[in-house]
Amino acid sequence: MVSVHFGFAQTYEIGGLIGGANYIGDIGRTNYIAPKNFAFGGIFKWNRSSRHSFRGSVMVARIIGNDFDSGEIRRKQRGYEFQNTVKEISVGLEYTFWEFNLYNGQPQSTPYLYTGLTYFFYDALFKRPDNTIVKYDNAGAIAIPMVVGFKTTVGTKLILGMEIGARYTFTDNLDGSNPDTGLANNESLKFGNINSDDWYVYTGITFTFTFGRQPCYCNF
Repeated sequence: MVSVHFGFAQTYEIGGLIGGANYIGDIGRTNYIAPKNFAFGGIFKWNRSSRHSFRGSVMVARIIGNDFDSGEIRRKQRGYEFQNTVKEISVGLEYTFWEFNLYNGQPQSTPYLYTGLTYFFYDALFKRPDNTIVKYDNAGAIAIPMVVGFKTTVGTKLILGMEIGARYTFTDNLDGSNPDTGLANNESLKFGNINSDDWYVYTGITFTFTFGRQPCYCNF
């Protein structure tokens, strides 16, 4: 006797993401969600079941901080500002709150969570004596992505999602506040809270197109 079960396990998705980014650190505003700078990228998923997917993505995000935008008086008086570009590669697991099965013939939607491991490239910055913040090297670091989102099907092939994703980074120098320049006066270049690493946050939409044949599992 042969029993046939149709599932979701071998469907793939490919598409993009577009939205805004902000940083949380030692310069400028401290809002957790303030997507004022452009971010974009690509995304790929391997849906191993109706509840979880292996996910990979790449993203480029611009981050800017300006003390004059801060609500803190001391930061306004200090007047520092910086710009940086983050280029990340991320892999991990996306988990849906309930089943998201493209093969049952009904519209699907669900909240989801995503986490994994991110590696990103950025400009290493430092503060010059005139208080301007400039690049002195290229750098890279690890981050932990913590993403919450909601996705829904549009027709039979397109999936749209909205997500907010914070990246906790293992560096405190996205803004030039904690450089490691190798100079003799390196300690004098530091400012802010050097015991707290920086964050950056992506807020936006994802759009993916599904492909791959519907799987069949046969038990003899």
